[in-house]
Amino acid sequence: MLKLKHIALSAFEIINDRSTILIDPFVSLNSQYNYQNSNNISDIFVTHGHYDHVGQTVEIAKNTEADVTAIVDVAAYFKDQGIKKVHHVGIGSWLNYDWGRCVFLPAIHTCTLPNGLPGGVAASILFEINGVRIFHAGDTSLTVEFKGINEVYHPDVALLPIGGIYGMDIEHAVIAAKWLGAKTVVPMHYYLPPVIDVDPKDFAKEFEGTDVKCVVLDNKNDELLLK
Repeated sequence: MLKLKHIALSAFEIINDRSTILIDPFVSLNSQYNYQNSNNISDIFVTHGHYDHVGQTVEIAKNTEADVTAIVDVAAYFKDQGIKKVHHVGIGSWLNYDWGRCVFLPAIHTCTLPNGLPGGVAASILFEINGVRIFHAGDTSLTVEFKGINEVYHPDVALLPIGGIYGMDIEHAVIAAKWLGAKTVVPMHYYLPPVIDVDPKDFAKEFEGTDVKCVVLDNKNDELLLK
């Protein structure tokens, strides 16, 4: 069993038979979400240090004893916040877990920590779980790196920001989907009041009549069964 749940903005749960993986947990944007109802949050991954991606990482990690993995500078911030199990990584190496593996990959974006200090580089993350490859683009512009990610990693599912201003808008995200070659795409980062409010259905319309399946997980209870 492998399921994907969109919580808010760029926050997702990847739910497998063993545990739940939480990505960019800015969960306070979804008043209906309670991480205590999730099944065994074992790992939290953070793509970069902006507040809307760090989110409630500290609270959740302390209360669930989940491992937190992030790029070195962001990981150091979490360590300073008192999180016990923090793993600092760089870009470009497979990381192995009992549920599968992942690799941090490039993203074109700025990175400042919640305390105002520089947060190093922003990242995207590709997960391989139960034979399914899920690419979380983080915050990023359109980049030719997507062509390389397609060639090397062949993602099955791509989670792509579409809200513009701080990263890709719909037009650029459609190109990103093509370059990545994923057969399933899921929009994210489209509602961040008062700055971003984009209808994800406009993104989905761009894939009508194509062989790419666009799944909008807009309902707070929506889940995508991957395997």
